[in-house]
Amino acid sequence: MSNNLTKREIVLEIYKKTGFPQKQVVDTVQLTLDIIQKALAEGRNVELRNFGVLEVQVRKSRIGRNPNKPEAEVVIPQRAVVKFKSGKILKQQLKKIDLSQLTASTPSSDTEEGED
Repeated sequence: MSNNLTKREIVLEIYKKTGFPQKQVVDTVQLTLDIIQKALAEGRNVELRNFGVLEVQVRKSRIGRNPNKPEAEVVIPQRAVVKFKSGKILKQQLKKIDLSQLTASTPSSDTEEGED
């Protein structure tokens, strides 16, 4: 089983805690995600108090290289990206993570937080 939390797992957790019909929970979770996605697509930041902020930022145009053809430069155009900034409570909880277990089970990533 993956370490990633899926939408289905969120739905099941809410269903177990509330007893609401699963169809209602699925619809509510999807509606929430749709609203967040629409706001971000409109360039609006999404603030979820104590959890964090999803912030739309403009990534500048830059020159990159194709790893298969390193001699050729590629222009990476300016684009909008979403960056996540942890809220106060989440930051406190993250400090309690056993980093040795996290690094052993998570593949390393060279991309910046919130990129792509």
